[in-house]
Amino acid sequence: MSGVNQKEFEKLALPLLDPLYNFARWMCRDAEEARDLVQETFAKALKALASFQEGTNFRAWMFRILRNTFLTSRTGLERRNTVQESEEGFADSVASHDTPELALVRRADSELVQQAIAALPVVFQEVVILADLEELKYQEIADALDIPIGTVMSRLARARRMLREHIVALLSGKSDARKPASGKTVGAKS
Repeated sequence: MSGVNQKEFEKLALPLLDPLYNFARWMCRDAEEARDLVQETFAKALKALASFQEGTNFRAWMFRILRNTFLTSRTGLERRNTVQESEEGFADSVASHDTPELALVRRADSELVQQAIAALPVVFQEVVILADLEELKYQEIADALDIPIGTVMSRLARARRMLREHIVALLSGKSDARKPASGKTVGAKS
């Protein structure tokens, strides 16, 4: 039996709610589905709490449950190609001293990066999101994705290169910029 009880679980898991939702949102491309995925992840983690080995990385364990739940729900093959929606009203609720022009430039940059990430094959999206957006360490990513740390580093380097190439192509107005720079769209391995 694990030394982590339900109260300790809540203390460890609740701060992960937003990062897990962000990762789920990137994978699902749908806000409602992402909320459901996070809820299912918490339920599964709580149910499997006895299998959590104290002293191991709880954060990576939760991300692994989320990813495995997503893959199981999609059988690892199907992915929606819907456009990611912005959270309605979120931008309006943020206090800012930016000029409208500066806010527009920042939003365009953010949308450009999101578009470039969305164009990556899934295996590269996962490492970029976990490393650069959720700021997980390489070992945490390796644990969450159940891959060697060397694979994490390799995929991350390739993903960042593809992102740079994709963004440069978008900025220079190339029409083939919707595809990742490598030309691969699914199942790329590293």
